[in-house]
Amino acid sequence: MSEKIVVVLPHPDDEAFGISGTLAKMIAEGAHVTYACLTLGEMGRGLGKPPIANRLTLPHIRKQELIQSCQAIGIQDLRMLGFLDKTIEFEPKEIVDAAIRSIIHEVKPTLVFTFFPGYSVHPDHDATGASVIRVLSELPEDQRPAAWCVGFAHNMVEDNGEPDIEIDISDFLVQKRNSIAAHATQFQVSEMFGNEDIHSDEVKQRFGKERFWSYKFV
Repeated sequence: MSEKIVVVLPHPDDEAFGISGTLAKMIAEGAHVTYACLTLGEMGRGLGKPPIANRLTLPHIRKQELIQSCQAIGIQDLRMLGFLDKTIEFEPKEIVDAAIRSIIHEVKPTLVFTFFPGYSVHPDHDATGASVIRVLSELPEDQRPAAWCVGFAHNMVEDNGEPDIEIDISDFLVQKRNSIAAHATQFQVSEMFGNEDIHSDEVKQRFGKERFWSYKFV
C-alpha cells in the first residue's frame, strides 16, 4: 500500500529546503501528499532581488509561489489554512489543533512531516510542530502515524542526538532546486546552486541528502 503523507508547516518555502527532495522521491514511488500550510508568509521580509512584490502584494505572490513549489515537487493536495504569519504561537491552541486534527482524521496518514517543537528557531515553526505532536499524541499508539521532524536549533543534536533518518535525494535535485526557485521573493536560487551542473558532485554533496528526527512519543 502506498504511503499517505501529511505535511504540516507554517510558511510557504518551509517545504523547499528541508523536505522537497524527500517528498518528490516518495511521490515518484507512489505516495500521496497532503500539504497543510498554515499561513501565506505575509510578514516575510523578502520582497525579491530586485523587488517583485510590495507589502500589499506579498501575500498574493507568496500564495502563487507556494502553488508553483508544490507543482515542482508533485504534491497532489495543497491546503492553505488561513492563519496569520507570525501569530501561530498566539493563536488559541485548540483552534490550531482543531484545524490540524481535521486533516489528520480525514487523510489518516501513514507518515507526517513537521518541525521538531522547541528546536526549529522560529516561533511559528515551534508552535506548528507542537500542535502536530499534540494531535498525534491523542491517537491510540496502533493508529498513530510516524512523525518525521525537521530541526535546526544550535542545541538540536546536543539534546536529541543525530538525525536518525537520512534520505538520498540525488535523483531529485531538479525538483528540489525548482521548489526553492519558486520562492523568488525569498531566495536567489543562483546564489545557492550557482552555475554548476545540478548533478555535479559538489551539488550532491551540499544538497543530496535530507535528514530528519523521528519523534519519540512518550
